[in-house]
Amino acid sequence: MSKIVRQRMTKEEALDLIKNADLKELGRMASARKKELHPKGITTFVIDRNINYTNICWVDCKFCAFYRHEKDADAYVLTFEEIDDKIDELLEIGGTQILFQGGVHPKLKIEWYEDLVEHIHTKYPSITIHGFSSIELDFIAKVSRITIGEVLSRLKVKGLASIPGAGAEILSDKVRDIIAPKKIDAEVWVNVHRQAHKLDIMSTATMMYGTVETDEQIVDHFDMIRNLQDETGGFRAFIMWSFQGKNTELLALIPDMDKPSSNRYLRLLAVARLYIDNVPNIQSSWVTQGPYIGQMALRFGANDLGSTMMEENVVSSAGAAYVMAKEEMVQLIKDIDEIPAVRNTAYETLEIFN
Repeated sequence: MSKIVRQRMTKEEALDLIKNADLKELGRMASARKKELHPKGITTFVIDRNINYTNICWVDCKFCAFYRHEKDADAYVLTFEEIDDKIDELLEIGGTQILFQGGVHPKLKIEWYEDLVEHIHTKYPSITIHGFSSIELDFIAKVSRITIGEVLSRLKVKGLASIPGAGAEILSDKVRDIIAPKKIDAEVWVNVHRQAHKLDIMSTATMMYGTVETDEQIVDHFDMIRNLQDETGGFRAFIMWSFQGKNTELLALIPDMDKPSSNRYLRLLAVARLYIDNVPNIQSSWVTQGPYIGQMALRFGANDLGSTMMEENVVSSAGAAYVMAKEEMVQLIKDIDEIPAVRNTAYETLEIFN
């Protein structure tokens, strides 16, 4: 019997689905694709903690309410002892991962980051360090006068396991020039992840939508991720969330900006599952969408609920206020007749809740 060859979705087809597809039909299509990739019906989540080691940042993204400048009264850089306290609390609830990000601090060089990563990896060998966005890594290279490849290599030696997809926003320089004019270009973001993957440092890919982008630019974003995954295979997951506008400069500049609907979130999530056909895991963003839509996302292609989010400071600064305990996650997954499981950073199952 001849093997059926799946025809890849084109950008034009993806755009048509975003603009015209029936939402229920989109959900059905995305669920079918999810079942092909994850036939056991297991939905995973990770027990981790976001640690923002500094809120000092010179990039001044207009969509961000978290950053501060060095002179601000509430600017901080956590001490190693303060970071240890946070990891100790994480270990008490069975955590396995820290998502470690700043602020892009204007003065911290590679040696500070090496000391930090080595300290954590040595003291807490069971904790996976999933850390540093592409813009942080790019700036560490610049301020330290070394290459991005050297930054990645040196941090990997000290214990960096993987890097998050933060800073992608929309991979269109036209959009980035409006919402974050000081931020790295889209191609630089792609290249940082390309270099990480070549060093066997896996990463995630992300998208923040709901500002000034067009549907066409969203599909271009999907395409850039799919193309790099074709090249390297280094993305473990795709995560998308909507712009959270409270306390941000961007909302002040464009006060009549429409808040993205739950319908829009589910629509884009489903198309992402269908178009980005080579990234196995898609996370539900319950932190920005709330538990109910987070649960609905599992019917629109998501197979992972992300993190229990013991601590989160960035999107909460801009108005996202949802929290969920492990027990709630387990029940939420069971309620739609899927099997909950705790995973690690590599998406390996650690515990199944039958």
